[in-house]
Amino acid sequence: MSTNDTPEEPGGTGRPPEPQKPQKPSELQKSTEPQKAPEPQKSPEQPQPPQYPQAPKPPRSSEPAQPPRAPEPSGPAEEAPAQPEETGRQRLAAGLWPPRVSRAQLIVALLLFVLGLGLAIQVRSNSDSSALRGARQEDLVRILDELDGRTKRLEDEKQRLEDQRKELESSSDQAEEARKQTVEKERQLGILAGTVAAQGPGITLKITDPTGQVQSDQLLDTLQELRAAGAEAIQINGVRIVASSYFSDEGGGVAIDGKKITQPYEFRVIGKPQDLEPALNIPGGVVQTLEKEQATVAVTRSAKIVVDALRAAKQPDYARSSS
Repeated sequence: MSTNDTPEEPGGTGRPPEPQKPQKPSELQKSTEPQKAPEPQKSPEQPQPPQYPQAPKPPRSSEPAQPPRAPEPSGPAEEAPAQPEETGRQRLAAGLWPPRVSRAQLIVALLLFVLGLGLAIQVRSNSDSSALRGARQEDLVRILDELDGRTKRLEDEKQRLEDQRKELESSSDQAEEARKQTVEKERQLGILAGTVAAQGPGITLKITDPTGQVQSDQLLDTLQELRAAGAEAIQINGVRIVASSYFSDEGGGVAIDGKKITQPYEFRVIGKPQDLEPALNIPGGVVQTLEKEQATVAVTRSAKIVVDALRAAKQPDYARSSS
């Protein structure tokens, strides 16, 4: 066997293996690097204008540096936990709080608040019917009756004064007519002041209190109800009631102007019976209030009531007539 002969491989054809071509360094480097997208082809170089010498630049490699890649997760265990999505309510709350307001907005809000408060106070102060909204039906009926009675009395007084004026104008002896009217006026003022006796139609109110529960404030409410209904002269157990009268509790009983009175409490009232009695018997009025205190109340109409208890006329210390 000669030295040029190469041994044959088992099962071969006896042909020697082909020699491998040596790879270029650039190809070797490309094979080891990851494949990249092909770069766009550059157009043929155009003639450039002459350039002036510049400072030497550091050498650059033929391949651009690749940015470092983040390590890929090796498995499902290393995946980042998914963040829960925010609901619409959470996004709205995040947008509203904390509030982002400017100084101008705060000033405007303060001015609007002050304006609204002033308007509310003005509307409340101008409400005339606020005091009557919570009143009961019987209270409203009583108030209307009192207003009607006062209106009627004022109209009668107006008519009487007009009649007196006409009499003075048409009388031949005006001095005598003026004297008569003066006497009549004195009599009327004496009735109101309690210095003269009076008589006329009216009612008699008798209150019997066996348990002793009726007190001075309840008698005062009864008196005020009678005055509101048009009472002109009132007498209680021999005591004349005038504008300065007062009630007080004394020794388990009731005293009027310092004078103690005993049961039964009897009111003699001169006025229009058709107005006085209904004012006492309205629902929730004087009669029902006294009956709740176990008292017995009797109201009697009469065509003639005599009020003969008198009060001594007092001379005023400081007041003098201006005429």
